Amino acid sequence: MTVAASIVVVTHRGIGETVWACLASLASASDVEGAPLVRTIVVDNGGGPITPAGDYGPGVDDVICVENRGFGAAANAGIRLARRTSAAPIALLNDDVEVDEGWLSVLLGALADNDRVGAVQPMLLRHGTDLINSVGVNLDRFAAGSDRGIGVSVGMAGAPSAIDIFTGGAVLFRAAFLDETGGFDERYFLYYEDVDLALRGAEMGWTYRCDTGSVVHHHGGATTEALGDDRVRYQERNRLWTAARFASPSMLARAFWLSICKLRHSPRGAHAQALAGGLAGLPGALARRVAARSRNCGAIVFGDG
Repeated sequence: MTVAASIVVVTHRGIGETVWACLASLASASDVEGAPLVRTIVVDNGGGPITPAGDYGPGVDDVICVENRGFGAAANAGIRLARRTSAAPIALLNDDVEVDEGWLSVLLGALADNDRVGAVQPMLLRHGTDLINSVGVNLDRFAAGSDRGIGVSVGMAGAPSAIDIFTGGAVLFRAAFLDETGGFDERYFLYYEDVDLALRGAEMGWTYRCDTGSVVHHHGGATTEALGDDRVRYQERNRLWTAARFASPSMLARAFWLSICKLRHSPRGAHAQALAGGLAGLPGALARRVAARSRNCGAIVFGDG
């Protein structure tokens, strides 16, 4: 079967209403006349038994269950399975999104326009509203990532445009981009793995777009809220790792200063662990920065000099 794209859906919940709704929307979009032929892969890192693909609903071709080593590792497992049989683009989706009709055709068209576009993300809306959830990702002066356009009315979305960083919640990748970058850095476990991948790819000359003609609806929050204080620990540690790998010296200093200031606030234990983890990862991140500069004759540096 020759497919136009593979779709990888990462879930930590097993079978349930959230992933069913996601997969049903994919099946419905694929059933429309003229829709691209796809292969849908579910990657479940929830630790449950292997479940037949048909139990997830119509349109699911493969299900793989993996040990929970984080979002990036689960995504990479699905990408590897897709790449074994196809060089087609690969869409990555969180299990808490639902797609509109035509979402994939728009993204495929954007990839076809320029062979150095490594990834195209749709416009994500907050589910049940006309408010934007993401049209890309920005880093602020403390190396903290935030979604572009969040909370803005869809009427203000604007035309398709270039972006520096895509969100891993819904994005279509060119296979060559994933091959060259090696996919997600699994050390991150959760949060900022998409930022890291985008910035590493940019060092290699890849560019990215957000096409607002493709619309995906995002519920958000259910899985990560169950992490408790670990959510803060991963976010803050990985923000520091990102700063160490990509930020200017002044931004890197601000990133660590913010972490020190956060020690005064709850949850103090999680903030302390994040700072310790950030410091522990600093030498390795700086070494990867130097290696990238040597390999690519330059490195992405965010923030003022």
